[in-house]
Amino acid sequence: MSKREQLEKMLEASPDDEFLKYALAMACSSEGDEQEAVRRLALVTDDNPDNVSAWFQRAQILARMGEPEDAATVAKSGIEAARRTGNDHAEAEMIGFLDLL
Repeated sequence: MSKREQLEKMLEASPDDEFLKYALAMACSSEGDEQEAVRRLALVTDDNPDNVSAWFQRAQILARMGEPEDAATVAKSGIEAARRTGNDHAEAEMIGFLDLL
């Protein structure tokens, strides 16, 4: 059973587990299923708009997919989340990321 399949099974048992949702999105990305990773990361931020990691990962994946405008929009939302949560390091990383787009 793949890591992705294991996480899907675990998520069935705990459908509200934010960490499992994030981990599954990252497993999708690792397998090359970037579209599904973006979709799943959007679900994470829909449930918790302060999940800075999910915003940043989603923006990075969108950039890799050749979607710089969408990546910038997502990164800006991530910067707002970082400011709300006082995560100065993530805020600085995402500002730097925006500068590179």
